[in-house]
Amino acid sequence: MEMEDLSDAELKNKFEEDCKIRGFSKHTIEGYISSSNLFSDFLRERNYTLLTIDRKVLTEYISYLRQKEIRYKTIKNRFSALSSLYDYAVYEGFMERNIINDVRKRYLRVYKENNGDEIKRKLVTIEEMSRFVNSIIDIRDKAIALLLAKTGIRRRELVAIELDDINWDRMRITLKPTPKRSNRVIFFDYECAMVLKRWLKKRELIADPECKALFDSYIDRKEGVNSNGVYCVFIKWAKHVDLYDSNSDKIEDRFTPHCCRHWFTTYLRKAGMPREFIQELRGDKRSEAIDIYDHIDKDELQKSYLACIPQLGV
Repeated sequence: MEMEDLSDAELKNKFEEDCKIRGFSKHTIEGYISSSNLFSDFLRERNYTLLTIDRKVLTEYISYLRQKEIRYKTIKNRFSALSSLYDYAVYEGFMERNIINDVRKRYLRVYKENNGDEIKRKLVTIEEMSRFVNSIIDIRDKAIALLLAKTGIRRRELVAIELDDINWDRMRITLKPTPKRSNRVIFFDYECAMVLKRWLKKRELIADPECKALFDSYIDRKEGVNSNGVYCVFIKWAKHVDLYDSNSDKIEDRFTPHCCRHWFTTYLRKAGMPREFIQELRGDKRSEAIDIYDHIDKDELQKSYLACIPQLGV
C-alpha cells in the first residue's frame, strides 16, 4: 500500500495490531490508541494527516496542549505514545524518519526540568487520609481508595486484580505481572479486608457473572473498571473533602491516586519499616549486588507490614 493511500484509521489499526503482536499490555495499547486518536483529531482540523506531519505542527500541538492546561506528565505520555506510533510507521516504510523524538528532545526536556512533579506531589497526613476514605459513601469507591492507600499499588495494577487473585485466609493478593513490578505479592490489613468484603456483598447483587474483575464498571457490568474510571472516582471524592483544587495548576494542590503510593511509602518509613521491606512491598527492583542473595521472608514481611501500616478508623 502506498503512503498516500493509507488513511489515519488504517495506520492506527495496523499499529494496534503490531502492539498486540509485540505483547504490549491492554492498558498500554489503549493509551497508545487514545493518544493517537486525540492527535489525529487535532490534525484533521488543520488539514494534516498522521503521515503528513512536520515539526511545525508538532510544536503547535505542544502549545495547544499547554493552552488547555494539560499537565506536563500527560503531554509527555502522549508524545511517548506518538513516538511508538511513528517508530512503527518508519519500520513499515510509511515514513523515512521519526521526527517526534526531535521535538520531544527540544521542547519537552526543558519543560520537565522546570517542573519536578515527583518532588512536589501532594502528601496528605494520616488524619487527612482517614477523613478522605471515611467520607466516601459508595462502598466500591471506598474499597478502591482504601486498597490504593493500604498497598501502594498503581492504578493499572489495581484494575487488573481479579477475584481469584485474593487469598483471604492469608490476607494476600497476587498481582498480574507488569514490567515495572518485581514482587507481585501484596498484603492487606483487617480494615481493608472488612471494606473489601462489604464491597463483595454488594458486588454479588449488581455485577455480571461473567466479570472476573474485583472492581466492576458501573457503566458496563461485564467489564472491570478501567484506569481512567479509578482516577475519576478518586478525584470526585478528593474534591469532596477539599484535597483536590481544580483551579490550581500546582501538582501539590491535587490529591490523585498516585499520591497514595507516596503516602504508603512515607508512613511505612516513619513507622520504622526497613527500607528493603518497603522496596519489596512497592515492587521496586533492588539494584545492589548483595540484593541478589537477600531473600525476604514473606511471613516476616507481612508481620512488619501489619505492624507499620497506618490505621484509618474505617
